[in-house]
Amino acid sequence: RDGYSWIWMDTCCIDKTSSTELSEAINSMFSWYVLSEVCYAYLEDVRGEDDPRAKDSQFSKSRWHTRGWTLQELLAPALLVFMSKEWEQIGTKHELSGPLSERTAIPECYLTRERKFYNATIAERMSWASMRQTTRLEDEAYCLLGLFNISMPILYGERRQAFQRLQRELAKQQYVDTTLFAWGTRHDDE
Repeated sequence: RDGYSWIWMDTCCIDKTSSTELSEAINSMFSWYVLSEVCYAYLEDVRGEDDPRAKDSQFSKSRWHTRGWTLQELLAPALLVFMSKEWEQIGTKHELSGPLSERTAIPECYLTRERKFYNATIAERMSWASMRQTTRLEDEAYCLLGLFNISMPILYGERRQAFQRLQRELAKQQYVDTTLFAWGTRHDDE
């Protein structure tokens, strides 16, 4: 309907049985979102008649805001369109930057692209992910790779070591940002 001939959908276009393809997709996904002409975020728990600016809106309570992988969907594309359960347009990231900022604690200037989110400190970017959840423990680190412009091998089964590897990769970056160490390391066996 919007005139596009091709669509890529992260939920079904990645062959998870191939570790090579999975690793390439996870390391490339952020750039795919950046290069997309438009990104549609389907919110299955928001009805079309919902007012996303209302205090207790379905939009503000949507599970989409709590998923680890959707952080890159929020930040990477220039044009992000939110769609309701009925596939009706709720609004764009730019139009809803106020409610999105309130819900995610990401300053509006990064959502509207007035400022590049890469200018935010490591700690600030990590805080945006801190309230989000992933199904697999390793994805807590892997869903952040693009947010920090990091590429690293994907090793499911390493559990918390994935996050420690991410921290080591961040420490190797050319710029100095000591807020990385504010996150520390975890020694539990989760």
